[in-house]
Amino acid sequence: MNDFLQIHRGTAPLVIGLPHTGTDIPVDIEAQFVSPWLARKDADWWVDRLYAFTADIGATLVRTRISRSVIDVNRDPSGASLYPGQTTTELCPSTTFDGEPLYSGETPGDAEIARRRAAYFDPYHAALSAELARLHAAHGKVVLYDAHSIISHVPRLFEGELPVFNIGTNGGETCDPALESAVVAATKSTGRTHVLNGRFRGGWTTRHYGRPADGYHAIQMELAMRAYLSEPARPGPENWPPPFDPATPVIADLKTILAACLAFATEPST
Repeated sequence: MNDFLQIHRGTAPLVIGLPHTGTDIPVDIEAQFVSPWLARKDADWWVDRLYAFTADIGATLVRTRISRSVIDVNRDPSGASLYPGQTTTELCPSTTFDGEPLYSGETPGDAEIARRRAAYFDPYHAALSAELARLHAAHGKVVLYDAHSIISHVPRLFEGELPVFNIGTNGGETCDPALESAVVAATKSTGRTHVLNGRFRGGWTTRHYGRPADGYHAIQMELAMRAYLSEPARPGPENWPPPFDPATPVIADLKTILAACLAFATEPST
């Protein structure tokens, strides 16, 4: 039994992927890290709480509780870079986003990476695949919305300040143009900054499952954390992560965006 997986099954043709909200680290692996706090630093903090409302609109949620520092379930399992020529982190990250070493000794070798893939990566994607197939069979099409967040300033990964909403469809390849347009319009209506296929064009999950010709439409949303929490100038164990505010106004914005996804998903195909 994979007790690190959390699955809420809905009946609407909408799946919310939550690959980076986990903070669980097996004891044997935690002992290898420089510090438990550093190993959890780059989590998509509170994203599972931001999207908790989606269960009430019939969406299915698939979440792993395992920290991305153990294995990143949104990376190409072959190890190939999703963003050639740009700095990124690995399937089993060796550094934080800021380039700080995660391991006090050697980083995971091929055998250990394969073990973690079999233990955590493969079961997560088996669950995601099963839920997408279930809803596709029932509706004829399904939307996968891969939910992420990141701190607004990460000089090692991107220049300047990230827009609040970062929509990724890998240049329009992973979903129908109508869905892409609907999400852009909904995002624009919030009045917050946004970009389509900017620095974050969609990770492995979006690119792997997005097959619009077959009725599988995938989109990634990378949310700048300043939209829902106070970002310190220098995150440290004493101030990171800030507490979650359940009254954050961005939840209303996310409801608008997800309503657009659901409207597309439930509209009869022509």
